[in-house]
Amino acid sequence: MRTADGDARNTPADLILRGGVVHTMAPGVRGATAVALRGGTVVRVGDDTGVLALAGPGTRVIDLAGRAVLPGINDAHLHGTWLGAMWPDTLFGDAVAPGPPPEHPLPDDAARRRAILRTGDLAASLGITSYTEPGLGPGEDGGRTGAFGSSVAEQYRALAAEGLLRARITVLWLYGELDGPSDLEHFLAGLSAADGTTADPRWLRFAGVKIFADGIPPMRSAYTHHCYADGIRPSLLVAGGDDAEREANLTRMIVAAHRAGQQVGVHATGDRSIDVTLDAVERARAAHDVDLGHYIIHGDLVTGPQLRRMAALGVGLDTQPEIAVRTRSLVNDALGPGSAEAAWPLQAALDAGVSMCLTSDAPVLSPDWRRQIAAADAWMGAAADPRARMERLLRCYTVEPARQDAAASWKGTLAPGMAADLCVLAADPLTLTPAELPDVEVDLTVVDGRIVHDRTAAAPAPQAL
Repeated sequence: MRTADGDARNTPADLILRGGVVHTMAPGVRGATAVALRGGTVVRVGDDTGVLALAGPGTRVIDLAGRAVLPGINDAHLHGTWLGAMWPDTLFGDAVAPGPPPEHPLPDDAARRRAILRTGDLAASLGITSYTEPGLGPGEDGGRTGAFGSSVAEQYRALAAEGLLRARITVLWLYGELDGPSDLEHFLAGLSAADGTTADPRWLRFAGVKIFADGIPPMRSAYTHHCYADGIRPSLLVAGGDDAEREANLTRMIVAAHRAGQQVGVHATGDRSIDVTLDAVERARAAHDVDLGHYIIHGDLVTGPQLRRMAALGVGLDTQPEIAVRTRSLVNDALGPGSAEAAWPLQAALDAGVSMCLTSDAPVLSPDWRRQIAAADAWMGAAADPRARMERLLRCYTVEPARQDAAASWKGTLAPGMAADLCVLAADPLTLTPAELPDVEVDLTVVDGRIVHDRTAAAPAPQAL
Protein backbone atom coordinates (compact mmCIF):
# COMPACT_ATOMS: atom_id res chain seq x y z
CA MET A 1 0.00 0.00 0.00
CA ARG A 2 1.02 3.64 -0.34
CA THR A 3 2.24 5.49 2.71
CA ALA A 4 0.20 8.41 4.06
CA ASP A 5 2.77 11.01 5.08
CA GLY A 6 2.11 14.64 5.85
CA ASP A 7 5.78 15.38 6.66
CA ALA A 8 8.18 15.37 3.71
CA ARG A 9 11.21 15.46 5.96
CA ASN A 10 12.78 12.28 7.28
CA THR A 11 13.31 13.45 10.85
CA PRO A 12 13.31 10.32 13.02
CA ALA A 13 10.14 9.41 14.86
CA ASP A 14 9.92 9.21 18.63
CA LEU A 15 7.78 6.06 18.61
CA ILE A 16 6.87 3.54 15.91
CA LEU A 17 4.28 0.79 16.20
CA ARG A 18 4.67 -1.82 13.49
CA GLY A 19 3.58 -5.32 12.51
CA GLY A 20 -0.10 -5.02 13.30
CA VAL A 21 -3.39 -3.69 11.99
CA VAL A 22 -3.86 0.07 12.11
CA HIS A 23 -7.47 1.24 11.89
CA THR A 24 -7.03 4.94 11.23
CA MET A 25 -10.78 5.78 10.97
CA ALA A 26 -9.58 8.31 8.38
CA PRO A 27 -11.10 8.33 4.90
CA GLY A 28 -9.12 6.61 2.20
CA VAL A 29 -6.49 4.96 4.42
CA ARG A 30 -6.84 1.16 4.56
CA GLY A 31 -4.52 -1.73 5.09
CA ALA A 32 -1.98 0.10 7.24
CA THR A 33 0.28 -2.00 9.45
CA ALA A 34 2.38 0.67 11.14
CA VAL A 35 2.25 4.21 12.51
CA ALA A 36 4.99 6.68 13.46
CA LEU A 37 4.65 9.39 16.10
CA ARG A 38 6.78 12.44 16.75
CA GLY A 39 6.34 15.51 18.89
CA GLY A 40 2.83 14.55 19.96
CA THR A 41 1.50 14.03 16.44
CA VAL A 42 1.16 11.27 13.88
CA VAL A 43 3.81 11.70 11.19
CA ARG A 44 3.35 8.63 9.04
CA VAL A 45 0.85 5.79 8.60
CA GLY A 46 1.43 2.96 6.17
CA ASP A 47 3.19 -0.35 5.72
CA ASP A 48 6.10 -1.46 7.88
CA THR A 49 8.77 -0.61 5.32
CA GLY A 50 7.58 2.94 4.72
CA VAL A 51 7.06 3.73 8.38
CA LEU A 52 10.29 2.11 9.60
CA ALA A 53 12.17 4.48 7.28
CA LEU A 54 11.56 7.07 10.02
CA ALA A 55 13.35 4.98 12.66
CA GLY A 56 16.47 6.58 14.09
CA PRO A 57 18.90 5.85 16.93
CA GLY A 58 16.52 7.27 19.53
CA THR A 59 13.28 5.82 18.12
CA ARG A 60 11.40 3.32 20.22
CA VAL A 61 9.95 0.60 18.00
CA ILE A 62 7.16 -1.60 19.33
CA ASP A 63 6.32 -4.84 17.54
CA LEU A 64 2.54 -5.17 17.56
CA ALA A 65 2.73 -8.87 16.68
CA GLY A 66 -0.61 -8.69 14.89
CA ARG A 67 -2.38 -6.55 17.46
CA ALA A 68 -4.71 -3.72 16.44
CA VAL A 69 -4.26 0.04 16.75
CA LEU A 70 -7.25 2.38 17.10
CA PRO A 71 -7.49 6.14 17.63
CA GLY A 72 -7.72 6.95 21.31
CA ILE A 73 -11.14 6.32 22.82
CA ASN A 74 -13.15 9.46 23.62
CA ASP A 75 -15.96 9.06 26.17
CA ALA A 76 -18.17 12.06 25.50
CA HIS A 77 -20.13 11.75 28.77
CA LEU A 78 -18.11 10.59 31.77
CA HIS A 79 -18.24 12.19 35.23
CA GLY A 80 -14.51 11.91 35.84
CA THR A 81 -14.23 13.33 39.34
CA TRP A 82 -17.24 11.41 40.62
CA LEU A 83 -15.90 8.24 39.00
CA GLY A 84 -12.55 8.70 40.72
CA ALA A 85 -14.33 9.01 44.06
CA MET A 86 -16.64 6.01 43.60
CA TRP A 87 -14.76 3.40 41.59
CA PRO A 88 -15.11 0.40 41.63
CA ASP A 89 -18.66 1.19 42.77
CA THR A 90 -21.21 2.32 40.20
CA LEU A 91 -24.82 3.42 40.54
CA PHE A 92 -26.10 0.38 38.70
CA GLY A 93 -23.69 -2.15 40.15
CA ASP A 94 -25.03 -5.57 39.23
CA ALA A 95 -28.65 -4.44 39.52
CA VAL A 96 -31.19 -3.78 36.78
CA ALA A 97 -31.85 -0.25 37.98
CA PRO A 98 -29.60 2.43 39.47
CA GLY A 99 -29.59 2.67 43.22
CA PRO A 100 -28.52 5.28 45.76
CA PRO A 101 -24.90 6.28 45.18
CA PRO A 102 -22.40 4.97 47.74
CA GLU A 103 -21.20 7.71 50.08
CA HIS A 104 -17.75 8.69 48.85
CA PRO A 105 -17.79 12.48 49.33
CA LEU A 106 -14.85 14.64 48.31
CA PRO A 107 -14.52 17.10 51.20
CA ASP A 108 -11.70 19.29 49.90
CA ASP A 109 -9.61 20.20 46.87
CA ALA A 110 -6.92 17.64 47.70
CA ALA A 111 -9.51 14.85 47.58
CA ARG A 112 -10.92 16.17 44.31
CA ARG A 113 -7.45 16.29 42.82
CA ARG A 114 -6.79 12.68 43.85
CA ALA A 115 -10.11 11.60 42.33
CA ILE A 116 -9.28 13.25 38.99
CA LEU A 117 -5.84 11.63 38.92
CA ARG A 118 -7.34 8.25 39.83
CA THR A 119 -9.74 8.50 36.90
CA GLY A 120 -6.80 9.40 34.68
CA ASP A 121 -5.16 6.11 35.61
CA LEU A 122 -8.39 4.19 35.03
CA ALA A 123 -9.00 5.91 31.70
CA ALA A 124 -5.48 5.08 30.55
CA SER A 125 -5.99 1.40 31.39
CA LEU A 126 -9.06 1.41 29.13
CA GLY A 127 -7.54 3.20 26.15
CA ILE A 128 -9.52 6.39 26.91
CA THR A 129 -7.52 9.43 25.81
CA SER A 130 -10.30 12.06 26.02
CA TYR A 131 -13.49 12.49 28.01
CA THR A 132 -16.15 15.09 28.73
CA GLU A 133 -17.03 16.19 32.28
CA PRO A 134 -20.72 16.94 31.63
CA GLY A 135 -21.63 19.44 34.31
CA LEU A 136 -19.34 21.34 36.70
CA GLY A 137 -20.13 24.66 38.28
CA PRO A 138 -21.79 26.87 40.87
CA GLY A 139 -25.08 24.98 40.74
CA GLU A 140 -23.33 22.18 42.65
CA ASP A 141 -21.03 24.21 44.92
CA GLY A 142 -23.01 22.96 47.91
CA GLY A 143 -23.53 19.45 46.57
CA ARG A 144 -23.10 16.44 48.87
CA THR A 145 -20.57 14.63 46.68
CA GLY A 146 -18.14 17.50 46.20
CA ALA A 147 -17.56 16.14 42.69
CA PHE A 148 -19.38 18.72 40.55
CA GLY A 149 -18.79 22.21 41.96
CA SER A 150 -16.72 25.11 40.66
CA SER A 151 -13.72 23.94 42.66
CA VAL A 152 -13.55 20.78 40.53
CA ALA A 153 -13.18 22.91 37.41
CA GLU A 154 -10.34 24.76 39.12
CA GLN A 155 -8.59 21.49 39.99
CA TYR A 156 -8.76 20.46 36.34
CA ARG A 157 -7.31 23.85 35.42
CA ALA A 158 -4.45 23.41 37.90
CA LEU A 159 -3.66 19.85 36.81
CA ALA A 160 -3.65 20.91 33.16
CA ALA A 161 -1.25 23.77 33.92
CA GLU A 162 1.02 21.32 35.76
CA GLY A 163 0.97 18.86 32.86
CA LEU A 164 -0.49 16.11 35.03
CA LEU A 165 -3.65 15.23 33.10
CA ARG A 166 -3.52 11.78 31.50
CA ALA A 167 -6.47 12.39 29.20
CA ARG A 168 -7.79 15.40 27.32
CA ILE A 169 -10.78 16.98 29.08
CA THR A 170 -13.81 18.85 27.78
CA VAL A 171 -16.02 20.52 30.40
CA LEU A 172 -19.62 21.70 30.33
CA TRP A 173 -20.58 24.29 32.94
CA LEU A 174 -23.57 23.59 35.19
CA TYR A 175 -25.71 26.42 36.56
CA GLY A 176 -28.35 24.30 38.26
CA GLU A 177 -28.30 21.16 40.36
CA LEU A 178 -27.07 17.85 39.01
CA ASP A 179 -30.15 15.80 38.08
CA GLY A 180 -32.19 18.65 39.51
CA PRO A 181 -33.74 22.06 39.01
CA SER A 182 -32.30 25.19 37.45
CA ASP A 183 -33.72 28.64 36.87
CA LEU A 184 -33.32 31.23 34.17
CA GLU A 185 -31.90 33.95 36.44
CA HIS A 186 -28.99 31.89 37.77
CA PHE A 187 -28.37 30.38 34.35
CA LEU A 188 -27.99 33.77 32.68
CA ALA A 189 -25.81 35.04 35.54
CA GLY A 190 -23.54 32.03 35.26
CA LEU A 191 -23.35 32.32 31.50
CA SER A 192 -22.17 35.92 31.71
CA ALA A 193 -19.57 35.16 34.40
CA ALA A 194 -18.06 31.97 32.98
CA ASP A 195 -14.28 31.92 32.60
CA GLY A 196 -13.28 29.44 29.93
CA THR A 197 -9.60 30.33 29.70
CA THR A 198 -7.07 27.50 29.88
CA ALA A 199 -3.36 27.16 29.27
CA ASP A 200 -3.89 24.71 26.39
CA PRO A 201 -7.40 24.00 25.05
CA ARG A 202 -6.18 20.76 23.51
CA TRP A 203 -5.79 19.42 27.05
CA LEU A 204 -8.59 21.28 28.84
CA ARG A 205 -11.44 23.07 27.12
CA PHE A 206 -14.55 24.66 28.61
CA ALA A 207 -16.90 24.07 25.71
CA GLY A 208 -20.31 25.24 26.90
CA VAL A 209 -23.13 24.43 29.28
CA LYS A 210 -25.27 21.52 30.41
CA ILE A 211 -28.97 21.86 31.15
CA PHE A 212 -31.16 19.26 32.85
CA ALA A 213 -34.50 19.38 31.04
CA ASP A 214 -36.02 16.31 32.70
CA GLY A 215 -35.32 13.01 34.46
CA ILE A 216 -35.49 9.43 33.16
CA PRO A 217 -38.33 7.12 32.06
CA PRO A 218 -37.96 4.41 34.74
CA MET A 219 -38.40 7.07 37.44
CA ARG A 220 -41.42 8.50 35.56
CA SER A 221 -39.66 11.85 35.32
CA ALA A 222 -38.98 12.01 31.57
CA TYR A 223 -41.05 14.85 30.09
CA THR A 224 -43.37 13.17 27.59
CA HIS A 225 -46.35 14.06 25.43
CA HIS A 226 -48.47 11.43 27.19
CA CYS A 227 -49.13 10.21 30.73
CA TYR A 228 -47.31 7.30 32.26
CA ALA A 229 -49.13 4.02 32.75
CA ASP A 230 -50.07 5.05 36.29
CA GLY A 231 -51.28 8.51 35.25
CA ILE A 232 -48.21 10.48 36.34
CA ARG A 233 -47.55 13.55 34.18
CA PRO A 234 -44.12 15.04 35.03
CA SER A 235 -42.86 18.57 34.39
CA LEU A 236 -39.59 19.97 33.15
CA LEU A 237 -36.88 20.49 35.76
CA VAL A 238 -36.42 24.10 34.61
CA ALA A 239 -38.23 26.47 36.97
CA GLY A 240 -41.50 28.10 35.95
CA GLY A 241 -45.07 28.61 37.06
CA ASP A 242 -46.55 26.10 34.61
CA ASP A 243 -45.52 23.91 31.69
CA ALA A 244 -45.68 26.78 29.20
CA GLU A 245 -43.41 28.99 31.31
CA ARG A 246 -40.98 26.16 32.00
CA GLU A 247 -40.74 25.41 28.29
CA ALA A 248 -40.25 29.10 27.52
CA ASN A 249 -37.46 29.34 30.12
CA LEU A 250 -35.66 26.29 28.72
CA THR A 251 -35.89 27.87 25.29
CA ARG A 252 -34.45 31.14 26.61
CA MET A 253 -31.53 29.28 28.19
CA ILE A 254 -30.63 27.49 24.96
CA VAL A 255 -31.00 30.61 22.82
CA ALA A 256 -28.89 32.68 25.24
CA ALA A 257 -26.11 30.07 25.31
CA HIS A 258 -26.11 29.84 21.52
CA ARG A 259 -25.93 33.63 21.25
CA ALA A 260 -22.94 33.56 23.62
CA GLY A 261 -21.17 31.03 21.38
CA GLN A 262 -21.53 28.19 23.91
CA GLN A 263 -22.18 24.58 23.04
CA VAL A 264 -25.26 23.21 24.81
CA GLY A 265 -25.73 19.66 26.04
CA VAL A 266 -29.32 19.10 27.14
CA HIS A 267 -30.20 16.14 29.34
CA ALA A 268 -33.49 15.27 27.65
CA THR A 269 -34.97 11.78 27.71
CA GLY A 270 -38.66 12.39 27.01
CA ASP A 271 -40.05 13.09 23.54
CA ARG A 272 -41.64 16.35 24.74
CA SER A 273 -38.41 17.68 26.27
CA ILE A 274 -36.60 16.79 23.04
CA ASP A 275 -39.21 18.69 21.02
CA VAL A 276 -38.74 21.80 23.18
CA THR A 277 -34.96 21.53 22.82
CA LEU A 278 -35.07 21.17 19.03
CA ASP A 279 -37.52 24.07 18.70
CA ALA A 280 -35.10 26.20 20.74
CA VAL A 281 -32.08 25.21 18.64
CA GLU A 282 -34.03 25.95 15.48
CA ARG A 283 -34.93 29.39 16.83
CA ALA A 284 -31.35 30.05 17.89
CA ARG A 285 -29.98 29.09 14.49
CA ALA A 286 -32.59 31.17 12.69
CA ALA A 287 -31.22 34.22 14.53
CA HIS A 288 -27.55 33.25 14.26
CA ASP A 289 -26.88 30.34 11.92
CA VAL A 290 -23.72 28.74 13.22
CA ASP A 291 -23.22 25.08 14.14
CA LEU A 292 -21.96 24.98 17.72
CA GLY A 293 -22.35 21.22 18.10
CA HIS A 294 -25.36 21.25 20.43
CA TYR A 295 -26.50 17.80 21.47
CA ILE A 296 -29.11 15.77 23.28
CA ILE A 297 -27.84 13.78 26.25
CA HIS A 298 -29.48 10.34 26.61
CA GLY A 299 -32.48 10.89 24.29
CA ASP A 300 -34.13 7.67 25.46
CA LEU A 301 -37.56 8.32 23.89
CA VAL A 302 -36.40 10.19 20.78
CA THR A 303 -38.62 9.56 17.74
CA GLY A 304 -37.90 9.09 14.04
CA PRO A 305 -39.13 12.58 13.04
CA GLN A 306 -37.04 14.09 15.83
CA LEU A 307 -33.94 12.27 14.61
CA ARG A 308 -34.44 13.74 11.15
CA ARG A 309 -34.77 17.21 12.67
CA MET A 310 -31.62 16.63 14.70
CA ALA A 311 -29.65 15.72 11.58
CA ALA A 312 -30.92 18.81 9.76
CA LEU A 313 -30.07 21.10 12.69
CA GLY A 314 -26.68 19.51 13.41
CA VAL A 315 -27.82 18.32 16.85
CA GLY A 316 -25.92 15.28 18.08
CA LEU A 317 -26.91 12.44 20.40
CA ASP A 318 -25.01 11.04 23.39
CA THR A 319 -26.51 7.74 24.50
CA GLN A 320 -25.77 4.73 26.73
CA PRO A 321 -26.94 1.43 25.18
CA GLU A 322 -26.25 -0.55 28.35
CA ILE A 323 -28.93 1.48 30.11
CA ALA A 324 -31.37 0.44 27.38
CA VAL A 325 -30.50 -3.23 27.85
CA ARG A 326 -30.71 -3.06 31.64
CA THR A 327 -33.88 -1.01 32.05
CA ARG A 328 -36.09 -2.51 29.32
CA SER A 329 -38.55 -4.00 31.83
CA LEU A 330 -38.65 -0.81 33.91
CA VAL A 331 -39.48 1.33 30.87
CA ASN A 332 -42.25 -1.06 29.87
CA ASP A 333 -43.64 -0.89 33.40
CA ALA A 334 -43.56 2.91 33.38
CA LEU A 335 -44.83 3.62 29.87
CA GLY A 336 -46.72 0.46 28.96
CA PRO A 337 -45.85 -2.85 27.26
CA GLY A 338 -43.69 -2.50 24.14
CA SER A 339 -42.53 1.03 24.97
CA ALA A 340 -38.90 0.03 25.51
CA GLU A 341 -38.69 -1.65 22.13
CA ALA A 342 -39.40 1.72 20.48
CA ALA A 343 -36.94 3.58 22.71
CA TRP A 344 -33.22 4.15 22.09
CA PRO A 345 -33.53 3.83 18.27
CA LEU A 346 -29.80 3.57 17.63
CA GLN A 347 -29.99 2.24 14.09
CA ALA A 348 -32.55 4.87 13.15
CA ALA A 349 -30.23 7.57 14.50
CA LEU A 350 -27.38 6.31 12.33
CA ASP A 351 -29.66 5.97 9.30
CA ALA A 352 -30.90 9.55 9.79
CA GLY A 353 -27.33 10.88 9.75
CA VAL A 354 -27.29 12.00 13.38
CA SER A 355 -23.81 12.32 14.86
CA MET A 356 -24.10 9.77 17.67
CA CYS A 357 -21.65 9.19 20.50
CA LEU A 358 -21.78 6.06 22.62
CA THR A 359 -20.93 6.98 26.19
CA SER A 360 -20.75 5.38 29.63
CA ASP A 361 -22.17 8.08 31.93
CA ALA A 362 -19.71 6.60 34.43
CA PRO A 363 -20.01 6.08 37.36
CA VAL A 364 -23.66 5.41 36.55
CA LEU A 365 -22.18 2.52 34.57
CA SER A 366 -18.65 1.18 34.21
CA PRO A 367 -16.41 3.38 32.03
CA ASP A 368 -15.57 0.32 29.93
CA TRP A 369 -16.42 1.41 26.37
CA ARG A 370 -16.22 -2.17 25.12
CA ARG A 371 -19.36 -2.98 27.12
CA GLN A 372 -21.26 -0.11 25.55
CA ILE A 373 -20.39 -1.29 22.04
CA ALA A 374 -21.51 -4.83 22.91
CA ALA A 375 -24.75 -3.47 24.39
CA ALA A 376 -25.40 -1.28 21.34
CA ASP A 377 -25.02 -4.23 19.02
CA ALA A 378 -27.30 -6.37 21.17
CA TRP A 379 -29.95 -3.62 21.27
CA MET A 380 -29.80 -3.07 17.51
CA GLY A 381 -30.22 -6.76 16.68
CA ALA A 382 -28.50 -8.88 14.06
CA ALA A 383 -26.41 -6.96 11.52
CA ALA A 384 -26.32 -7.76 7.81
CA ASP A 385 -22.61 -6.84 7.84
CA PRO A 386 -21.12 -7.40 11.34
CA ARG A 387 -17.74 -5.94 10.35
CA ALA A 388 -19.35 -2.73 9.09
CA ARG A 389 -21.48 -2.58 12.27
CA MET A 390 -18.38 -2.88 14.48
CA GLU A 391 -16.53 -0.20 12.54
CA ARG A 392 -19.53 2.15 12.74
CA LEU A 393 -19.84 1.66 16.50
CA LEU A 394 -16.11 2.26 16.97
CA ARG A 395 -16.55 5.59 15.19
CA CYS A 396 -19.10 6.47 17.88
CA TYR A 397 -16.22 6.38 20.38
CA THR A 398 -13.58 8.07 18.22
CA VAL A 399 -14.63 10.16 15.22
CA GLU A 400 -18.03 11.35 16.46
CA PRO A 401 -16.85 12.53 19.90
CA ALA A 402 -14.04 14.47 18.23
CA ARG A 403 -16.68 16.21 16.13
CA GLN A 404 -18.70 16.94 19.27
CA ASP A 405 -15.56 18.43 20.83
CA ALA A 406 -15.06 20.69 17.79
CA ALA A 407 -11.73 18.89 17.43
CA ALA A 408 -12.20 16.70 14.35
CA SER A 409 -9.43 18.64 12.60
CA TRP A 410 -6.81 17.38 15.04
CA LYS A 411 -8.01 14.27 16.91
CA GLY A 412 -10.27 11.24 16.47
CA THR A 413 -8.42 9.69 13.52
CA LEU A 414 -4.87 8.53 12.88
CA ALA A 415 -3.49 10.48 9.95
CA PRO A 416 -0.40 12.66 9.51
CA GLY A 417 -0.72 15.85 11.51
CA MET A 418 -3.35 14.44 13.89
CA ALA A 419 -2.83 14.07 17.64
CA ALA A 420 -0.78 11.05 18.64
CA ASP A 421 -3.60 9.58 20.74
CA LEU A 422 -4.17 5.86 20.28
CA CYS A 423 -4.78 2.53 21.94
CA VAL A 424 -3.65 -0.98 21.11
CA LEU A 425 -6.01 -3.93 21.49
CA ALA A 426 -4.85 -7.51 21.90
CA ALA A 427 -6.99 -8.56 18.91
CA ASP A 428 -8.44 -6.88 15.85
CA PRO A 429 -12.00 -5.80 16.74
CA LEU A 430 -13.11 -5.99 13.11
CA THR A 431 -12.55 -9.74 13.17
CA LEU A 432 -14.76 -10.15 16.25
CA THR A 433 -18.39 -9.84 17.17
CA PRO A 434 -19.25 -6.96 19.52
CA ALA A 435 -20.22 -9.53 22.15
CA GLU A 436 -16.59 -10.69 22.17
CA LEU A 437 -15.11 -7.21 22.47
CA PRO A 438 -15.32 -6.82 26.29
CA ASP A 439 -12.91 -9.74 26.65
CA VAL A 440 -10.24 -8.13 24.44
CA GLU A 441 -7.47 -6.54 26.49
CA VAL A 442 -6.29 -2.96 26.06
CA ASP A 443 -2.53 -3.49 25.87
CA LEU A 444 -1.24 0.03 25.30
CA THR A 445 -2.51 3.60 25.52
CA VAL A 446 -0.69 6.61 24.08
CA VAL A 447 -1.70 10.24 24.67
CA ASP A 448 0.10 13.08 22.90
CA GLY A 449 2.77 10.60 21.87
CA ARG A 450 3.45 9.44 25.45
CA ILE A 451 2.76 5.91 26.67
CA VAL A 452 0.42 6.23 29.66
CA HIS A 453 -0.55 2.56 29.94
CA ASP A 454 1.36 -0.59 29.04
CA ARG A 455 -0.38 -3.76 30.20
CA THR A 456 2.62 -5.92 29.36
CA ALA A 457 5.04 -3.85 31.43
CA ALA A 458 6.05 -5.04 34.88
CA ALA A 459 3.54 -3.06 36.94
CA PRO A 460 0.53 -3.78 39.15
CA ALA A 461 -2.48 -4.65 37.03
CA PRO A 462 -5.39 -2.16 37.03
CA GLN A 463 -8.48 -3.13 39.00
CA ALA A 464 -10.73 -5.49 37.09
CA LEU A 465 -13.79 -3.93 35.51
